[in-house]
Amino acid sequence: MGRDVPAMVFTREDRRRYRIKMQECLDAFAQMLREARFDSEWPQVGLEIELNLTDTEAEPTMRNGDVLDAIADPAWDTELGRFNLEINIPPRRLVAGGPDAWEEEIRAALNHADERARSIGVHLIMIGILPTLRESDVGPEALSENARYRLINEQVFAARGEDLLIEVDGVDRLRTYAETITPEAACTSTQFHLQVSPEDFADYWNAAQAIAGIQVALAANSPFLFGKELAHETRIPLFEQATDTRPQEIKAQGVRPRVWFGERWITSVFDLFEENLRYFPALLPLCEDQDPTQTLARGDTPDLAELTLHNGTIYRWNRPVYAVTRGRPHLRVENRVLPAGPTVADTLANGAFYYGLTRALVDEDRPVWSRMSFSAAEDNLDTAARDGIDARLYWPGTGEVPVPELVLRRLLPLAHQGLERSGMDAAWREPLLGIIEQRCVTARNGAVWQKEMLHRFETSERCGRHEALRRMTQQYIDYMHLNAPVHTWPVD
Repeated sequence: MGRDVPAMVFTREDRRRYRIKMQECLDAFAQMLREARFDSEWPQVGLEIELNLTDTEAEPTMRNGDVLDAIADPAWDTELGRFNLEINIPPRRLVAGGPDAWEEEIRAALNHADERARSIGVHLIMIGILPTLRESDVGPEALSENARYRLINEQVFAARGEDLLIEVDGVDRLRTYAETITPEAACTSTQFHLQVSPEDFADYWNAAQAIAGIQVALAANSPFLFGKELAHETRIPLFEQATDTRPQEIKAQGVRPRVWFGERWITSVFDLFEENLRYFPALLPLCEDQDPTQTLARGDTPDLAELTLHNGTIYRWNRPVYAVTRGRPHLRVENRVLPAGPTVADTLANGAFYYGLTRALVDEDRPVWSRMSFSAAEDNLDTAARDGIDARLYWPGTGEVPVPELVLRRLLPLAHQGLERSGMDAAWREPLLGIIEQRCVTARNGAVWQKEMLHRFETSERCGRHEALRRMTQQYIDYMHLNAPVHTWPVD
């Protein structure tokens, strides 16, 4: 969830003070790591889902404030665009409550919210990019009312000094300019959280980076933007471009982007927070009164507010999270690569694959990140975003192979092992990972279904592009509510 900030103008003194406070926070964080102050006895998992809002005709509707009022649940919050909402599912232990408990909890929350939204003529949809979104829908008026988003927008464009270029190639070609960061709101994601100990954090982060491309290839669900058929997971290049604070000259100098895969495997969580301070200027230089050094000296836990706020404006695909719960600090890996949807069943299958595979890779005697270059993992992500489940990706010991073959032969057995070691029995894990298996067998995911449905409407019913996208989106919403995995969705 985004932190609320006041509307204001920042001074040079604000930025100087913020830089000092961030360094103080980093020093306090290093001390906490040395003194083993972190809570890791009962590690938990968590989930955030971002959704789009449509009217009854499957067109985007700018009513997130009205929908929030109708839902009246603190688990829900605004996102960047007025056509977005986000739900934060309460954290839990991975194997708590039995095989169906988490799914039932998520579906109950989403169904309640959708019922309340429908009472005011709005529908919720879990999808990577809303297919009916037009370029005219992402102007300045589409920014949510929260002052945080407007302030970030101002700071991004102050740093850039020019409009954003958005350029994505696929079946069609998109090239356009944006005067706000609102195109980022087109990107709606599923974010898996995994609490880990400081000692294990580097291994889990490295494992998550190594499989990021495979995750995206399996779950791609964003093939359309502004009426054009682009990459299978257009959300990846769009998000990278829509928050870029660098004009072309700065890019040419090698300055890092704020949406960042990274550039190396790490040995400690400290590496990531230290990189944040070293490479990225502050977007929101807001200082709190708490002195982290004095707080530690009293035996209390500091919030590290400046460090965490800065971290929230650097959009790593696998982001480190420091948080304090009931006075105890903990660390999480926030996995951000996946699109929303298509169904809760698909979402939990994606989660099972992620949690199981990372656990198995961490347990290996010779970890995959010692046998694979970091640039190969990054190339896998780019290739997967472009080609989806049809991608050929690199993996140590196999070379470059089709994703379904890699998953079925090598990675799915590892995911089973990882979940078993986490305490999930076969009767529980096999239905979840069976969805991943069938996606590979059929070579069908959300992006494939969307593309096929669009072409069917365009050819057999002679619809224009936008009307075909609208009809496809209506059909998508209907199937989403059935909760049948997307590989089973018909094209008829």
